[in-house]
Amino acid sequence: MLKLSQELKNINVISLRTGGPVALAGDPIINPHSLKIIGWWCKVPGANEPKILLYEDVREITPAGLAINDEEDIAEAEDLVRLKEILEINYELIGKPVKTKRAKIGKVCDFIYNDGMFVQKLYVERPLHKVFATEDTVIIDRTQILEVTDTYILVKDTDIKAKQTKSVRGVATELA
Repeated sequence: MLKLSQELKNINVISLRTGGPVALAGDPIINPHSLKIIGWWCKVPGANEPKILLYEDVREITPAGLAINDEEDIAEAEDLVRLKEILEINYELIGKPVKTKRAKIGKVCDFIYNDGMFVQKLYVERPLHKVFATEDTVIIDRTQILEVTDTYILVKDTDIKAKQTKSVRGVATELA
């Protein structure tokens, strides 16, 4: 099932042991190499620094929040040595410029993820001057993504001219 990214932000983290909330999951942590959501930055009451809840430690995602075994599943960033590189990147998908080899398309304004926590589709908001000519949001599937960097996302150039004219026996016809 596909879900909007807004379902990943500002949700309670609930301990199954205590039966109550132990933290608030804020922004998702996204691996830019695979566009997989690997966890969340969490605000834990009494902690000065944000902590991290890994997706693999979530037992279930419910309407009430993220269910985990215990608050010990929420880790300090420096304890996650294998993820050090990804955490240092601190990749933000929302607001990232999207372009083809020929033109800029716009900026990511939202995304959809699947049950495996992979980003499946990007909603790209077009610049204001292009909105008047076409629709204001473009949806890009993950199969169209060629490259993801810290500064932009490169996608396949699937632009087809809206109208091409072809002459058939001296009569111009429009192809859509």
